[in-house]
Amino acid sequence: MLDKIKEFASTFFVTGDPMIYGADVSIALATIGIVFVLTYFKKWGWLWKNWLTTVDHKKVGIMYILAAILMLFRGGVDALLMRVQLATPDVTLLHPEHYNQIFTTHGTIMILFMAMPLMFGLFNIAVPLQIGARDVAFPFLNALSFWLFFMGAMLFNLSFVIGGSPDAGWLSYPPLSELQFSPGVGQNFYIWGIQISGIGSLATGINFIVTIIKMRAPGMTWMKMPVFTWSVFSSCVIIIFAFPILTVTLALLFLDRFGGGHFFTLDFGGNPMMYINLIWMWGHPEVYIVVLPAFGIYSEVISVFSKKKLFGYKSMVYAMFMIAILSFFTWAHHFFTMGSGADVNAFFAISTMVIAIPTGVKVFNWLFTMYRGKITFKTPMMWSIAFIPNFLIAGLTGVMLSVAPADFQFHNSYFLIAHFHSALIGGVVFGYLAGLYYWWPKMFGFTLPETPGKWAFWFWNIGFYVCFIPQYSLGLMGMTRRLSTYGWDTGWQPLNLVSTVGAFLMGIGFLFQVLQILLGIKNYRKLKDTTGDPWGGHTLEWSIPSPAPEYNFATIPQVEERDDWWAEKDKRAKGIFRKQPPIEAIHMPKNSAIPFIMSVFFFIAGFGFVFGWSFFYIPGLIGVAICMICRSFFSYDGDYYIPADEVKRTEAAIRGSV
Repeated sequence: MLDKIKEFASTFFVTGDPMIYGADVSIALATIGIVFVLTYFKKWGWLWKNWLTTVDHKKVGIMYILAAILMLFRGGVDALLMRVQLATPDVTLLHPEHYNQIFTTHGTIMILFMAMPLMFGLFNIAVPLQIGARDVAFPFLNALSFWLFFMGAMLFNLSFVIGGSPDAGWLSYPPLSELQFSPGVGQNFYIWGIQISGIGSLATGINFIVTIIKMRAPGMTWMKMPVFTWSVFSSCVIIIFAFPILTVTLALLFLDRFGGGHFFTLDFGGNPMMYINLIWMWGHPEVYIVVLPAFGIYSEVISVFSKKKLFGYKSMVYAMFMIAILSFFTWAHHFFTMGSGADVNAFFAISTMVIAIPTGVKVFNWLFTMYRGKITFKTPMMWSIAFIPNFLIAGLTGVMLSVAPADFQFHNSYFLIAHFHSALIGGVVFGYLAGLYYWWPKMFGFTLPETPGKWAFWFWNIGFYVCFIPQYSLGLMGMTRRLSTYGWDTGWQPLNLVSTVGAFLMGIGFLFQVLQILLGIKNYRKLKDTTGDPWGGHTLEWSIPSPAPEYNFATIPQVEERDDWWAEKDKRAKGIFRKQPPIEAIHMPKNSAIPFIMSVFFFIAGFGFVFGWSFFYIPGLIGVAICMICRSFFSYDGDYYIPADEVKRTEAAIRGSV
C-alpha cells in the first residue's frame, strides 16, 4: 500500500529539481502567511463580502490588475531564468526539457494570463466611467468572467508543481503536443487552463460591446465617445470573432489526446497544418486585441498631458477599425515556408504590409497632438512618449518579416523573437503601464510618487533596448529560437551576455515599481487626490471624486461635446454652469457568490479532465450545472436601491462639503 502511495506521489508531484522544491516552500509559506493575516485581523468576512462576491466593475478591475501583476512576476522570473541559461555557452542551469517547459509557460502566461487580464482590468476601471454609466451591462457575467480567468490561470500554473508543465511551445503545435510525443499531463493543463479562462475572455468581449452600445450617457454619440472606449470596442469586436476559433481548436486537440480523434495527426487523415492555420487565425488577431487598447491609452494620455485635443480623432477611429478588420487577413505570414505557393504568400504579405498604413496614421496623430502642446512629463506621459520609437522599430522589422522571400531567412530566428518582444513590450506593456499610472488615482484615491516611478521608467527602457536590440543581430547571425544552449564556436556569446544584462535591468525596473506602490501606500495621506482630476483630464471619469464612489455618478451626465469634461471645465471658468438634475435613488446590482462558486466547479472539472479522473470532472460539471440552474431559476433578488438621501450624504462627504 505504502509503495503504491509512493509510486503515485512520484508521478503526481513534480520532484527532482531544487527550483521546484523552492517554489513549493514559497507557495506553502505564502499561503500560511495569507491565512494567518486574514485570521489574525479577522478579515475573512471582509474578503468574502467585498471582493470574492463583488460584482462592482471597479473592484473586478482591481482584481484583474492584481492577478496580472502576479503573473508578470511569474513570467518575468521565467524570462530571467532563460536569459541566465543563454548568457554564455554550455550553461547547465536548466536541462533541455525544463528549458522547454519554461519558454512554453513564459509565452502562455505573458500573453494570456498577464497582458489579457491587465487589459480587462483597465477596461473595467475606465470604460463605464468614460461613457457615464453606473456599471457594465451584465455585472454578474463580468464577475464570472474574472473568476473563470483566475481559475484557468491557477489551473495552468498548478502544472508547475503537480503533474508537470507543458513543453510544446506557447502555441502547442502538433504533432509535438499530441499524446504520442507529450504523454504527460502538461499539455492537458495547457488546454484546460486556457479553455476555462478563454470562456471568460469571450464573455468579457460580449459584455463590453453591449455596455458601449447600450449604456452611453445621453448625448454621447459615437463620434463624441472617448478614444480609449473606441479602442476597447475595436478590441472586443476582434475577441468575439477570434476566441471561438481558439475554443474549437483546443477542443479538437483535446479530442485528439483524450479520445483518439486524429484531427491534427497524419494518421487517419488528420493534418497538423490545419491546427497551425486555426491557432494563428486566433493568434495574430490576438496581438491586435491587446495592442489596440494600448493605442487608446496613448491617445488619452498624450492628449491630456499635452493640454490639447487629440489630433485627427476621426482618422484615429477609422484606423483602429481598419486594423481590426485587417488583423484577420494576416495569419499565414507566420508560416510562409509551409509551401502554399507564391499567390497565397503574396496575398498575406501585402495584407500584412497594408496594416502599417493605419498604424502609421496613429503615430503621426500622436506627434501632431504633441506639436506645440504644453507637455507635462509625468510618468504616464513618459511611458507614452517612450512607446513611439520602440514601436517604430517593431513596425519596421514587422514589415521586413512580412516580405515572404526574406521571411524564409528570418523565420524561426532570434530576429523574430526580438520583433515580437518589441511589439508586445514596447507597444502593449508600455501602454498598460501608462494606463495604470494614469487611472491609479481613480482606482485608489491617491497618485503614485513620481521619483521611484521615473527610476523604474529608465531601468525598464534602457533594459529594453539592451535586451532586445542584440537579439536582432543574433537572429541575423543565425541563432534560432527555442535553443537551450549553444557552443563557443558560434560567436553568439557577447551579444547574449549583453541581452541578459538588459533583462535584469528590466527586472530592477519592476522592483522599483513595487517600491513605488509601497511608498504610495505609506504616504497615502500626502498623495491623496482631493480634486478627482489630478491630471486635468478631458473625459467623464475625471468629473467624479477619486476613488470613484460605488454608484459612479450621482446623476447620469448629459454629454454635449467630445472631451465633455474638459469643455465643462472651460465653461465653468467663464461662469457658465449646467443645471444639475435632482439626485434620485440609484438602482444597483447585489453581490453574488455564484460566479466564484461556479468557477471553482469549473476548476474541479478542468483538473479532472487533465488527469482523466471522472470522479473529479463529473462532480465538477454537475456543480457548474447546479450553479446555472440557481442563477436562472432562484436568483430573483439580485438588485437594490441606494436611497437619494444616502447618495447626497456620500457626495457631500467625498466632495468635502460637510
